[in-house]
Amino acid sequence: MSAPSIGELRGRLETAFPEAVIEVTDDSHLHAGHAGAAGGGGHFSVKLVSERFTGLATLARHRLVYDAVRDWMPDRIHALAIVARLPAES
Repeated sequence: MSAPSIGELRGRLETAFPEAVIEVTDDSHLHAGHAGAAGGGGHFSVKLVSERFTGLATLARHRLVYDAVRDWMPDRIHALAIVARLPAES
């Protein structure tokens, strides 16, 4: 299975976090030759700024993001670097 496009990933995150400011970067080209890249899974960085993270520790914030794409891991997404902040933290 192939990696999602930036638009597909952004769409999935916008569905899960409709009020968030979202940035998505495809870092797959930085991992050419990596075992995970050989399987077709993409490497992405995402930054989400949302009030939904209020009162949550970093791990809990990341779990919410992973929950939005869980069915794509590890086949379509091999690696996901996450920055999840409150508006006051960005």
